[in-house]
Amino acid sequence: MKYFVYILTCNDNTYYIGYTNNLQKRLKIHNLKKGAKYTRGRTPVVISYFESFNTLSQALKREYQLKKLTKLEKTKIINQI
Repeated sequence: MKYFVYILTCNDNTYYIGYTNNLQKRLKIHNLKKGAKYTRGRTPVVISYFESFNTLSQALKREYQLKKLTKLEKTKIINQI
């Protein structure tokens, strides 16, 4: 099974970082306002960046690293695509 860490861009230009094993399903849940509390009032959201991992542990470590970054650093990562 693959795990993904993703950065969503919310409609107010803020970022949300999370992990999942199904990117499209998770995006749909966020946009149905049934996902994270943070994104419920900021829909629609779009996936701006993601990485895949073989283990949940790797994904969680990367999620933690990304969450510690500043908004500018996150923007730079997103724009590298």
